[in-house]
Amino acid sequence: MFDIRVPATSANLGPGFDSLGLAVSLYLTLTVKEEAEEWEILHDLGEEIPTDKTNLIIETALSLAPDMKPRKITMVSEVPAARGLGSSSAAIVAGIELANQCADLQLTVDEKIQIATRIEGHPDNVTPAITGDFTVGTVLDSKVYWMKASFPETALVVTIPDKELLTKESRSVLPESLPFKEAVKGSAIANMLVAAVLSGNIEQAGMLMEQDVFHEPYRGALVPELASVRKLGHEWGAYGTYLSGAGTTILTMIHPEKAAAFVAAAKAGIPDSEVKLLQIEKNGVQVIR
Repeated sequence: MFDIRVPATSANLGPGFDSLGLAVSLYLTLTVKEEAEEWEILHDLGEEIPTDKTNLIIETALSLAPDMKPRKITMVSEVPAARGLGSSSAAIVAGIELANQCADLQLTVDEKIQIATRIEGHPDNVTPAITGDFTVGTVLDSKVYWMKASFPETALVVTIPDKELLTKESRSVLPESLPFKEAVKGSAIANMLVAAVLSGNIEQAGMLMEQDVFHEPYRGALVPELASVRKLGHEWGAYGTYLSGAGTTILTMIHPEKAAAFVAAAKAGIPDSEVKLLQIEKNGVQVIR
């Protein structure tokens, strides 16, 4: 028996659309038990999540090792579904690690990232789920190029409105193209954001997170709470606030000494939302025996 633990992830960080990601301290945990006649994955996440081999975790594992013997598995997830915190990416990464352990695939970190990105479509969520911390990634000619770096110290406050927003719906409001000058501006902002992170300048990084032109101007109407949380963040001296992934989660970076007060203010000021204080998770997927 062993456990597989995968962190939640927050993608985009504003202008880093489909490229930047950050691992955060919420987890999907599998307890892998004895072999069985059929695959069984027990959980309390609702009837819409399969408990047999049609579960995304098992489907992913079997796509890599179709001859794996079935197991009994218990799944516990702190990662809310369809909220922009990488729930599907966590499941995919968990499935890859399940196959890696049970079929002794001996996959490297890079191989896991290549496989996960092919399944998920983008490297922004799956890469930090595998490596931990802050990651930058892109896909060129079907190959993922990625880098992990240490994110500057900050507290993370997530505001999670009580409504789902599927990635498909969130992507449907995005434009098919941007004017050249606007695209250049967005690219330059994202470049400068990465430079600020790598140099440890959290103040500048936070400011740049709020300057996105690629997706937040269009998705903001779907998540009106973003403007309210950002305004509150300015009042409390937060570094920056952005829409996590496709939403609806909103992530605010703030100095640790101000975090508790900001959480209280957000709980009081943003209705019908859950507010949590999190940390950057420095480790990616882990196997615990």
